[in-house]
Amino acid sequence: MSVTAIGSYEHATHDTADRFAAPLLYVAWDEHMMFAAPAVVPLSMHTKMADVQAKLLPSLYSEHPDFERIQWTQVQWFCGDRMFTPKPDNTLAQHGFAHKSVLRFRTPGLEGLRGSCG
Repeated sequence: MSVTAIGSYEHATHDTADRFAAPLLYVAWDEHMMFAAPAVVPLSMHTKMADVQAKLLPSLYSEHPDFERIQWTQVQWFCGDRMFTPKPDNTLAQHGFAHKSVLRFRTPGLEGLRGSCG
């Protein structure tokens, strides 16, 4: 909803990167509503994509019954709404991520818990 101010409206932003131990990254596994909202993690933008896949994602999603069935070569990756092909040795920053960016991944063939979103 938009706001029309009568006078000047100055509001200091309180969630800038300098106020956190590390930039915040939102992480979402598309079509997997066992997780009601994206996870939010403080994570260095110097983290390599290989570590995101091998360490971060299992720490967030390994309890999902379908996680072990993910075919990583088939995963579709998104920085917000922009699809990208990750390079394992490139950092999040090199892939275009910054404070409060959203990393989404979609797993073709695994559409929700036991296919509930397919």
